Amino acid sequence: MAHLDLAKLRDAELLTEPFTYTIVSGFLSPESLRRINETYPTIEQGGSFPLDSLNTDMVIKEVIDELDSPAFEQAVAEKFGVDLSGRPKMYSLRGYTRAKDGRIHTDSKDKIITVLLYLNQDWAHEGGRLRILRNGHDVDDFAAEVPPDNGTLLIFKRSDTSWHGHHPFEGPRRSLQMNWMTSESSSGFHKLRHKISAAVKKLGIAS
Repeated sequence: MAHLDLAKLRDAELLTEPFTYTIVSGFLSPESLRRINETYPTIEQGGSFPLDSLNTDMVIKEVIDELDSPAFEQAVAEKFGVDLSGRPKMYSLRGYTRAKDGRIHTDSKDKIITVLLYLNQDWAHEGGRLRILRNGHDVDDFAAEVPPDNGTLLIFKRSDTSWHGHHPFEGPRRSLQMNWMTSESSSGFHKLRHKISAAVKKLGIAS
């Protein structure tokens, strides 16, 4: 069963103000979302968790295999006009958002493209809705708001003006993040940082 609707991505509008991004509603079907959430790992701490830190058999891995495919890479490269061939990729899962998360930022300079796939059902909270921002200081000055639910996909090209953030929310909030990175060393650094963070959190739970 294919999970990703690449036709929707190809047909989606590419927006260039205040930076370059696209939003695809229903990139995952309701059936795919249901199956993903049935086997999604329990993540009760904030922050990003790399996939190899999670020792479980997840349907989300099927989604990652599709994101890792040449077809998805080609669709993104053509949409954004960026050569992604040979660029390393990095994946991480989130399952819990802290009140401090969502602070305005642009993403680090070693990220070329950021992909966010939202895995929650019918998001009802005011907080936790990612906003495409016009500046780095006002979360209410936004060009678009992305509900983190129902298989919605957000892709943006990282720049010095790719400001994004959301109003505070604390609680379960599931998402998969993928990045094309500038180099293997950058990808490795982020993976190591996520591993250390995940290990520290596990120790905290055990104690």
